[in-house]
Amino acid sequence: MKYKLLAASILATMSTSALSATYQLTELSTLEEAKHNYVKDVSESGHIIGLANSIYNLPIDVSYINFKDNLIVREYERREDYFESINKQITFTLDDIENNNAAATNPDAHSFMLDFLSLDAIRTNPEYQKLANIVGYNVLNGEAQEQVLFDIASVDYDGLTRSVSNFYNAVAEDGIAVGWGSAPYEKTVFTPDGETEEETRFVRDFISRGIIVSPDGLSVPLVPEFDEYGGISSASDIVKTNSGYTVVGQVSTGIPSDRQENIDDTCDGEDQPISVCIEGLQRSTSSRLFDTRAVKWSLDSNLNITNTELLGLGLTPEDDDNFAFTSNALAVNSNGIVAGSSDIRDNNRSSTIRTLPVYYKDGKIVEMLNQEDDWTGGKALAISNNDVIVGYGIKRIEGEDRLKFFYHDIASNSSVFPTDFFNSSASIANDINDNGYIVGEGETDVFNLGSRRREGFLYKIGEDTITNVNDLLPCYEADGETRYKYVVSEAKVINNNNEIFGVATKTVEKKDSLGGVVRDINGEIEYESIAVPVKLTPIDGEVESCTAPETDTYERQSASFPWYTLLLLPLVGLRRAFRQ
Repeated sequence: MKYKLLAASILATMSTSALSATYQLTELSTLEEAKHNYVKDVSESGHIIGLANSIYNLPIDVSYINFKDNLIVREYERREDYFESINKQITFTLDDIENNNAAATNPDAHSFMLDFLSLDAIRTNPEYQKLANIVGYNVLNGEAQEQVLFDIASVDYDGLTRSVSNFYNAVAEDGIAVGWGSAPYEKTVFTPDGETEEETRFVRDFISRGIIVSPDGLSVPLVPEFDEYGGISSASDIVKTNSGYTVVGQVSTGIPSDRQENIDDTCDGEDQPISVCIEGLQRSTSSRLFDTRAVKWSLDSNLNITNTELLGLGLTPEDDDNFAFTSNALAVNSNGIVAGSSDIRDNNRSSTIRTLPVYYKDGKIVEMLNQEDDWTGGKALAISNNDVIVGYGIKRIEGEDRLKFFYHDIASNSSVFPTDFFNSSASIANDINDNGYIVGEGETDVFNLGSRRREGFLYKIGEDTITNVNDLLPCYEADGETRYKYVVSEAKVINNNNEIFGVATKTVEKKDSLGGVVRDINGEIEYESIAVPVKLTPIDGEVESCTAPETDTYERQSASFPWYTLLLLPLVGLRRAFRQ
């Protein structure tokens, strides 16, 4: 093949072909208990935290389920029909799940139960077990180790309940980290008013709670001052200071009058537990349940909170505004300047509220994007110690709302939206270092009008050129023939050594929900694309010009249709973009 001849030619002229790029990729440690792993943050001193999802062997509690119920019977019949359509014999019955522990031993039965519990009608039904599929982890001594936030040991099965949300967000220079999570669900019994028979309900104490954790196991929940119905809090970033730490995030400050009326009218504890009713209102109401505000906590070296400062809101609520307003702090630098987002009134329609990027400094809230340029939303996600902020704005482009990355220099009060991969490409800046290098991710699949492939980028302030980080990696493996197996889909963090940490995809043997290797009906091993955390280290080399397998005339260009054939899977939320 022509590309093999080209590879041989490169090998003949370069002694280190596989390394003749400008960055060297190293795969970081991952949790073996999960399929996909992602970097979340890395401190300048090298502390690494991450998230993993698609956890193997999620525990299924079948003790409370009526397996004669029409809902589960219909789903089983649909699964039978599906197996028949692919010429596969179904390997379990509902009786096997109920009485023979099939959900813990048979991957088809386990997968069926996970799918059943994920149905919209079941997922929001308090009568059924709740499972979450994301966990946080630390990389300690080169090995990934799970960091438990709020989960507890189950009383119904071995191990943790695996019912909590986990968002492990940022780490300081000494390894102190912050994030937020939900309370574990507890299986209880409840007798509705007027009934005599007890019914199973799954309830929890709070929806979200910020937390600070240390490498030695100390954890400090960040309980909001307004904690009725559990309240809400989250922690998004942390920096070490001379006297301790600064942590930023969000806390609940109240409940608007119209939402309180909803609670008073429906959450009386007669037909369902009050916590179940609260969660139902949060999901179903068109506006938020809690008023929330950006917050900055000061802590001493022993993680005692010494001061809590609410950072305010980018608008003044009016007397007839009976709905919830929100602001959020997502990043803080060593100068104490905080970046995030806030509700802002539309300049032309005061009744329209938009969530826009802002920063908080000296008691003021500063909006960064010009609404007259049609920016309708966005968030500020990171800030350098040189007071340069990065994030994304939202604008309607070619008939769709698109995310576009920007940087804002506080000193010059200027916001810049660099040219990214192509006009309608959605792009997000995830981090910036003190050298002015920005990393993020952008859509590269110009031809796809639906779900588009994303790849990591590198951008230097002052040089109006965006670079696909995959263009800085080798074309081939060490044999000079095998295509390089990694595609960097997200560039998440860049330190002051210009080392990039991110998420890449690679193809591996496919595993089922119990962690076993999947084979097709002919006994052949199947393969799949998974997400892995990676580190990209600058090296002496040159950018290679890669020839795609199907042509010998292709040269890599950031805005061109790339040679990668892997379709990237949906990834866990961005480092700072989707934290509450």
